Amino acid sequence: MNRVPKDLLEKWLKGWSISRGKPLPEAWKSGYKIQVGDKEQKERYVFPEVSEDFIQLSESIREPWVYLKVCAPFEEFGTLIPERWKIQPQGYMMHCPEKMTIRKSNHLNGYSMEVLGQQPNSFIVRIFSEHKKEAAIGRLVIVDGLAVYDRIKTEQDHLRKGLATQIIRQLETIALSQKVSDHFLVATEQGKLLYESLGWKLYSLYSSIVIPEED
Repeated sequence: MNRVPKDLLEKWLKGWSISRGKPLPEAWKSGYKIQVGDKEQKERYVFPEVSEDFIQLSESIREPWVYLKVCAPFEEFGTLIPERWKIQPQGYMMHCPEKMTIRKSNHLNGYSMEVLGQQPNSFIVRIFSEHKKEAAIGRLVIVDGLAVYDRIKTEQDHLRKGLATQIIRQLETIALSQKVSDHFLVATEQGKLLYESLGWKLYSLYSSIVIPEED
């Protein structure tokens, strides 16, 4: 795994924010802060590594739904933070600096694809079922030469049909058409397996903690 440079983290966070319609990240000591504004995620602080800033922040925050995130395994800081924090499912920062290894697949039998450019460097790819209902979706934001993939999702009734691969393939085509070949995302455990099959490599673990609201 790699140490995540702060400028790379900032690019990815900008892509994340644009993809989700959130304010752009602000520099906060050795990391970044985003005012997310959701009911169960008010803010998020993101750090490229475990630092004194990260530890001190974990000690000072007591309100629920403020997320602390860091490009490191939980084992590096688990004993250094108060017990009120709860570890979230492991995330995986992944990159693909070369063309993906996507084998040719069948056409979208019974499905149709739509590509939408929201801004000059922001794109959405959707796949619809024959009943015109959304079956899969993915987003791409290009930030300073980095292709940020985000919110790639297949609906439950359409899993295991290769739709996510089709979405990723189309997003890659868009990125390459913009002369961008450095691809980056954060995956879940399940998504990690898919991306690895397409040639992506693990760049860094990405750990999250939060104080949930008490019942």
